[in-house]
Amino acid sequence: MAMDLSKFADDFKYLDPKDPGTWPALPKLVALIGILAGILVGAYFLDWQGQIEDLEKGKNEETKLKDDYLAKKKQSINLDLHKQQVREIEQSFGALLKQLPNRAQMDALLVDINQAGLGRGLQFDLFKPAASESTKEFYAELPIQVRVVGNYHDMGAFASDLGQLSRIVTLNDVTISPGKDNQLQMDATARTFRYLDEEEVAAQRKAAKAAKAPPPKAAAKK
Repeated sequence: MAMDLSKFADDFKYLDPKDPGTWPALPKLVALIGILAGILVGAYFLDWQGQIEDLEKGKNEETKLKDDYLAKKKQSINLDLHKQQVREIEQSFGALLKQLPNRAQMDALLVDINQAGLGRGLQFDLFKPAASESTKEFYAELPIQVRVVGNYHDMGAFASDLGQLSRIVTLNDVTISPGKDNQLQMDATARTFRYLDEEEVAAQRKAAKAAKAPPPKAAAKK
């Protein structure tokens, strides 16, 4: 074994770099393998690496396109279902909107609220609509301060009657306290709503747009 290693070392010890043709077979083979390895490494960094990266990028893009295709295909399959759901939502919204009175019907609704209390034998000590409405995106809210006197059963029936009105009316901030002559006193805020007409909606949007607009720049002084 020592002889083989010594001969292997001798093959590389006296090589003439100017005349590789005289080299023994083993050094020639090692040199050839080194040259081939250098060519492969150089080719990888100079050319193949970019091609491999482009290939990986293309594979990722292909995967993304396939996922987009499957997502759009799924949407197209469910398109009729989505359209039906939109129609149902629009119908439900329209039904709710019909429960809101317009501006001309608000006075009649206030009368209905008052009559609901009187019809249950309650005495109104206070029935005070707010001086102004609170406007939202497509509807306006009107709070009404209410104070009625009567027994507990009639007050409960009054609250139930308000819930049965064809228009939306809610009772909020309800407090019940003892009154005179063994009666109870109920203080509450009745809130009713109406939808805004087209002119009011346009004014709302115009005001919102103006609020978001940046303030005009002051003219430069000369």
